[in-house]
Amino acid sequence: MSKELKGKCIIFSAPSGAGKTTIVHHLLGKDLGLEFSVSACSRKPRENEVDGKDYHFLGVDGFREKIQQDAFVEWEEVYTNNFYGTLKSEMQRIWSEGKTVIFDVDVIGGLNLKKQFKDDAFAVFVQPPSYEELEKRLRGRSTESEDKINQRMEKAQKELSFAPKFDHVLVNDKLEDACKLAEELVLNFLKG
Repeated sequence: MSKELKGKCIIFSAPSGAGKTTIVHHLLGKDLGLEFSVSACSRKPRENEVDGKDYHFLGVDGFREKIQQDAFVEWEEVYTNNFYGTLKSEMQRIWSEGKTVIFDVDVIGGLNLKKQFKDDAFAVFVQPPSYEELEKRLRGRSTESEDKINQRMEKAQKELSFAPKFDHVLVNDKLEDACKLAEELVLNFLKG
């Protein structure tokens, strides 16, 4: 990690379907000096996803090339040939604008970032009210095949066990309350 990279970051992680993206979008809509870190991935864009806005879509070969170039702060192979990571250049861009980086990353990515940035990072685990509610939310999206839902639920089971390793566990039972609490937590961290 180069010396020029210095600033604070906020990390939101959760199993797929817990509501972390909605909470992060809420925070970005507030005047908190936050800027979203656009992750890189190896998959193809979904309908309505824009390269450079939703993700940096690199493809499998492009992603592997960036790994070789040491271009990532952190990365992982979530499923076979399905990579996600954070580009160093993305964080430098945000910090150079005097803003705080906010991440919407999976659980392992969140823990890796926290380990790397220590006290300069505040890591929040967004927890669904229950495993059953999580499954209901994933099914409610109607964007995933049965296989994908089962794969995500299996992964969620493991991810929920990592919650205690985060700075704060935010239970997303009622979205409005979760957003309000997330705002308070972020403000307290930024003032500290």
